[in-house]
Parts: sequence; structure tokens; C-alpha cells
Amino acid sequence: MIDSHCHLHDTEFFADNREEFYSQSITAGIGMICVGTDERSSQQAVEFAANHDYVWAAVGVHPHDSKDGWGEIERLVKEKAEDSPIVAIGEIGLDYYYNHSPREVQIQALEAQLQLAVDYDLPVSFHIRDGAPDQPSVWDDFWPIFDNFHGLRGVLHSFTDTRANLEKGFSRNLYVGLNGISTFTKVQAQQELFATIPLDRLLVETDAPFLTPKPFRGKINKPEYVELVAKYWAEKRNIDFNVLSEVTVRNTKQLFGI
Repeated sequence: MIDSHCHLHDTEFFADNREEFYSQSITAGIGMICVGTDERSSQQAVEFAANHDYVWAAVGVHPHDSKDGWGEIERLVKEKAEDSPIVAIGEIGLDYYYNHSPREVQIQALEAQLQLAVDYDLPVSFHIRDGAPDQPSVWDDFWPIFDNFHGLRGVLHSFTDTRANLEKGFSRNLYVGLNGISTFTKVQAQQELFATIPLDRLLVETDAPFLTPKPFRGKINKPEYVELVAKYWAEKRNIDFNVLSEVTVRNTKQLFGI
């Protein structure tokens, strides 16, 4: 299998155990895409992927960190060699839940990094999170920005929003990433929504070290647990696990060109 979104490379979260967790994942037959969230972690993702088999890197500045700049992402992408492990831009987007960076700066960072994705023909891992119900929807800003760029492809990472936005994503040929949230959410509407995602649009991910799936809630998440997400949905959909595994691997390879 392939964990399509994790942060195992990042020493902020995995200071002493990333080699151990990497070995566990490889022993379990699981590769991974290590996704940057700022300039530092993006550089670490590239270095980690370059030095480990079955690991690829996505580079980008998360909306939380956009106030600190994204120039290093531009440099990493522009200087990438033919054998570079960089396969995507991400995770990038808009987050109106916390507003750690001003919204106008988030938008500037998103647009700049989407231009990189277009210029270098890279897929995008999107982080889009709405704010309070009484606030303007983040999606009202996101979709027009997305539509200003031609040839974008990517995944709505850790999607938990509405059917309307899911359908808008599908109409733009985006994939959807499901992780541990989908195994433990008690929101019935979300469970029903996740169950309708077409298999040819589905990716599985961990977002390790966050969002640990059942039955390991409360413990640190790791790429090995992507198998638990896949098994959960194979059982819920009454599909053979090997079938769901093969489909999600094929989708991941197709999107990220690996």
C-alpha cells in the first residue's frame, strides 16, 4: 500500500522514532508520500525521501504558516533534478478555522504555489478547512481561485465537508483522501458521504502523527496504520481488502506519477 499523506520525515513530530516507524512500514509493504507544511519541513521531506526507498516528497507551505513565506518552496521546485523525489506541491490551501495567518496572506501563498504546480506540472495536496458556521465559507474563496488555474490536478486531503463540495471536487477531477477521521467520526452524514466516494477517486492516508485510526486512538499515528483505514472501508463497503488496496495504490501512482 501507499500512505498518500504523512509527516514521518518531520523531526518536530518524529525526533527519535522515524527510522523505526519507517522500517515497520517497509516491513508491512507500505510506501509513503511525506508532505511538507512549511519551508523547513518541506526541505526535510525532500532529504528524507532522497535517502529512503519507497518514499516520495511533497513540498509546500500550509495556510497556517503562510505568514512566514514560501520562497524556499519555489527554490526547491525550480532546482529539482530529474531524479528528484518531489512529486507534488502540498499541503497548501486555506484554513479559516484557526486563521493562524491572515486570510489575504493565505490566498497569496495558495495562488503562488498553484502557479508552481502549473508551471512544473505537479499535482497538489489541498488542505481546505472551513471556519465557524456564521462566517463566510472558505470554499467560496477556494473554488474561484482553483478555477483561475488551468490543468490543476490533486487531492482534497482529509476531506470532511459537504456533498456539494465533494461533487465540485469530482467535477474538477480531484481525488479525495480518507484517513483515521473516517474510522472514528460519529457524524453519520460523514460516514454516509465517505461511503459514496467512487473507488477511482479514493486515496487512503494517515496524516501521521495526527488522526490515529481505531483501534489506536490516543497513540501516535504512523504510516503503517494506513492499512487500518483501508480495511475499515473495505469492510464497510463489503469489498475485498485486496481490491480496495490495489485500487487506492493505482490511484495514488496515477495522481503522483510514481
